[in-house]
Order: sequence, then C-alpha cells, then structure tokens
Amino acid sequence: MNFEQFATEHGLLINGLEFNKWIRVGTVDHPKKKNGAYIYDGQTGAVINFAVHDKHIIYKPSTPYTPDPNAAAKRQQLHKERLERQDQAKRKAAYIVSSATKQPHPYMIRKGFDMNFSVWKDLLVAPMRIGNLLVGCQLIAADGVKRFLSGQITKGASLMIDNKGRDIVCEGLATGMSVRRALKHLRERYTIHICFSAGNMVEVASSLTHPLVIADNDDMGVRSAEKIASRYWVGEAGEDFNDTEQRIGTEAVAESLRVLL
Repeated sequence: MNFEQFATEHGLLINGLEFNKWIRVGTVDHPKKKNGAYIYDGQTGAVINFAVHDKHIIYKPSTPYTPDPNAAAKRQQLHKERLERQDQAKRKAAYIVSSATKQPHPYMIRKGFDMNFSVWKDLLVAPMRIGNLLVGCQLIAADGVKRFLSGQITKGASLMIDNKGRDIVCEGLATGMSVRRALKHLRERYTIHICFSAGNMVEVASSLTHPLVIADNDDMGVRSAEKIASRYWVGEAGEDFNDTEQRIGTEAVAESLRVLL
C-alpha cells in the first residue's frame, strides 16, 4: 500500500502530494473543512482525521527503509520554516482581530445569538490564544465552514470567556456561548475555554484543575471527555450543548448542567 492509498483508507482527500510539511486537507466526512492532515517525506509519513483520530496514524512503507543522509539538515530547515509560518500567522491574526468590526453574524444567528460578534470580511472571528499570546484565529463563514490561518499553532490554543469561576472546557464557539448563557441563568460564575476540537480539549484541560467538560456527543468528543474526567456533560447522540439548548430551551439545558457544578 502506498502513502496515498493509506491516507485514503483513513478518510483523507489528497489531490497531489506535498512533501516534508504538514498539509491540511478535506476528509470524506468533511470535504470542505480541511478536517484532516498529513505529512510525508517520500518514504514514511503520518495522517490524522480530526473527527476520528485522537493521535497521528503512522505510515511505514512495505519496502525496506533507506535512511536519508540529509535528514538532520532537512529537519532543521523544516523547523525554521514552521516557526516562520507560525510568526506570519500571529501577525495576520493580530491584523484580522484589530480590523474586525462588531456586528451580528448569520452563523451565530442560526445558533440562537442575535448579538454583535467580531466580523472580518463577512467571516466570524474567534481569536485563539495560548496564555495571553495571540497565535491565530478560527474564521467561520456564513454557511458554517470553519478554517484556521495557514501555519498557525492550534495545539493548546483556546478562546477564554473569563467570569472568574470554575474552569469549563468545550469544543466550539456556539457551544461556549450556550454554556455561558446557561450558567448566567443559574447565576454561576465560569471560566469557559473554547478549544475548537475534541482533541485540543484534552491538551487545554491538562493545564487546568478538575475542569468541567462539555462534550459533543460523537465518538471523538466522548473519548476526549473520558480522558479528562470521569463525569462530564453530554447530550443526545449527535448533539452538542448548543443543539440541546435550541431543542429544549435555556432553562432546561441549564438544569441538566446544574448537577455537575
């Protein structure tokens, strides 16, 4: 099995291989969202489908491996290029955040929030930080398609809504806003960490003490929640917290959360 066949078997859609750097691509289940990634050096590689995998799947060829005598120099160059791309993403994120205007956004209106958000070129802007450092942002189109800035750091990055209360981790922006509304209804303080993916919830939670986990009810969401805590909130199959709030209302979903506080 060659690398492209291996990637296809794991749900990635690759149209022309690129080498020696991580490449984001669509997947069979999310063809427009670049929900997968791969890296390939011509012999070995790795893939990940973020909707299915919680770690990279390693590819090794069936033919004997031939060491590359220039491997160390290539790794050093790739590391330098990665840092340069991260720095470019930080600068672009700062420009986008500073240029954004406050206005309602169609995506959030559909999610039940008719209020102002940061919007840049019709894209909803969700800044992503590690500590106080802005490292990138998630951009959400009106139709819900989400993407990150090319080259940005996503691991360990989050959007925090700080009300000086208990740490809470969740995946998406709409979910975080629904959790905020439910906790305001309960008159509870909160520090909500929006992590942008189930796998990244585990990374963000590792630096917190006994966070409350709000999980999407899909395989990756539940697996990630179980890695963080023995008790966590989860709705019906296929739903996230925002879906449940829209289905049963803020008061009812808040009560479902009360027992975990």
